Amino acid sequence: MRLSKVILAAALLRLGDAFNNSRQASTSSQLRNNVIRNQGGRSSGSSSSSSSSSSSSSSSRIFASTAADALTTTAQSEQLSSTVSRLKQVLTKEYISFFDPMVDSWYASDVTFDDPMTSLSGVDSYRNNVDMLAGRTLMGKILFDGAGINLHSVTGGKITEKKDGNVEIGDVITRWTLRVTAKVIPWKPEAVFSGISVYKLQPGGAEGITIVGQTDYWDSINIKEGTDPSVPQTQYQKVPTNVAVQDFLGQLQPDGFRAAAAAPEVPYLLLRRGDGYELRKYPGFVGVETPYQRRDYGFEGLGAFTKGMDAMSPSMMKVYNDDDAEVPKDKMMMWPLRYTNPGEGSGAPPPPALASEKAGKGQWKSVSLASRSECVVAVRTFEDASMGPVVRNADRELRVMLKRDGLKPKEGSEEFVVFSQYDAVHSMGKRRSEAWIELEDGGHPY
Repeated sequence: MRLSKVILAAALLRLGDAFNNSRQASTSSQLRNNVIRNQGGRSSGSSSSSSSSSSSSSSSRIFASTAADALTTTAQSEQLSSTVSRLKQVLTKEYISFFDPMVDSWYASDVTFDDPMTSLSGVDSYRNNVDMLAGRTLMGKILFDGAGINLHSVTGGKITEKKDGNVEIGDVITRWTLRVTAKVIPWKPEAVFSGISVYKLQPGGAEGITIVGQTDYWDSINIKEGTDPSVPQTQYQKVPTNVAVQDFLGQLQPDGFRAAAAAPEVPYLLLRRGDGYELRKYPGFVGVETPYQRRDYGFEGLGAFTKGMDAMSPSMMKVYNDDDAEVPKDKMMMWPLRYTNPGEGSGAPPPPALASEKAGKGQWKSVSLASRSECVVAVRTFEDASMGPVVRNADRELRVMLKRDGLKPKEGSEEFVVFSQYDAVHSMGKRRSEAWIELEDGGHPY
């Protein structure tokens, strides 16, 4: 678009010059003819020439002014676009460092900050709030520990050239997940918030663009039902402060006695803590799987196979919704063995050599290697025993929530349910089990 406007401006300038030259040449020719035909008509010819020259000069100035305005607007847009790119880099660094330092030169002195629980004004108030969460103030050192934020994306900031010649800067949107431990409480609960920040921008200031306002929204309380995730400004809505307070306090309740984890867990990046579910990004991983009729038999079989291989959790079960089929498909259980480290791509790593040697042979004929590429998974946690009706109900509830929030399950996923278990089959205490639904590529905003 910018290139086309530059070309248009240049064409207008050349057209103005050509128009002026053409009119001047035409006027000179007419004057010579009038002199030859009628020597007495000099005064009239001179007046005509003067009027024509004035008209052409005025037209040229209009064309030149229009072209200059087009060039000026385009140059301003290009400069602002470059400045927005720099701002995005600054925001990225601020998030990574948890705003230490906060780059004041990008913020208006009276910048406003609003989130579901807090409203502030001014750079100093803004900075003190962040420093308290990070434990960099006296109050923060008493209340909080382990604060950190994961930045998922920085988008927006589109420059729009308006018909009146002015330039408009679109909002910059960040997506993030914040964690902080309330260490002042004896059981030290961790509070997790994910959401977006909407930055309002204006031209001007020390850096060329100034942040005049920031509004935060939480995925757990601010998403409007049935809206498009690709337009975050319309998907999120403000809610009463007491709703936010209840959401926060609900995370500070004691967790009770939990069953011990069966094995170290495959790491993941928490993208969203939503209303009743989570979105996680898992790395590619490789493992082993086997058909089973009873879960305790599946655990025993994979436990024997993976001895010495450092199997990981969770155990993942896949059960097809084909109870009425003449020949139902096998239920499958998978245990992860290795995952792809950051920077090693999105595919699964190679399996351990011992697993490759044993899988599908002899007494391990029913055990096979299985791999998963990097993916985004929606998860709903449940604590009841993982019986068929419980698992299917959790899957149904999760699908309703995904539809409500504009997220799309992977095509074909409705043919089965996937659930995960993190503790041993006969362990004591509160269990951790989850229904999983993989999301379609492009079916989420991450």
